[in-house]
Amino acid sequence: MSRLEPGDPAPSFTLAADDGGTISSEQLAGQRYVLYFYPKDDTPGCTAQACGLRDSFGRVTATGVQLFGVSPDSVAKHVKFREKYGLPYRLLSDQGHELAERFGVWIEKSLAGRSYFGNERSTFIIGPDAKVERVLARVKPAEHVDQLMAALGK
Repeated sequence: MSRLEPGDPAPSFTLAADDGGTISSEQLAGQRYVLYFYPKDDTPGCTAQACGLRDSFGRVTATGVQLFGVSPDSVAKHVKFREKYGLPYRLLSDQGHELAERFGVWIEKSLAGRSYFGNERSTFIIGPDAKVERVLARVKPAEHVDQLMAALGK
């Protein structure tokens, strides 16, 4: 599994969106956007980060970026997650894990005796030139939005 670094070309993608359509990297060409990846298993840290992004959505979008949550689940399942937590940003389904694996997102972790694939890297800022601008790796949930805002220059 490769790990994309700042300056690397962002992988192209076409993913199902929670509104029933699709979003492709080609549609986003020339724009700055943020991809936030969920772990393969539901974890408290994932929920805390997602809710932090929800609560700071206005601040994030005021920087001129589009924010997308990339879920390893089906569209139907992550729409329920969106409704449960009131997430305002668009959700994209990476059900085959193809995009997450091309970004090198997951590492195997253990918590309370159970194994799951958590995020080593959860958030990627993609620049208008379709290159990885910034990677947030191993960020504590409480610091996630602050680090994202700092990376976005606000």
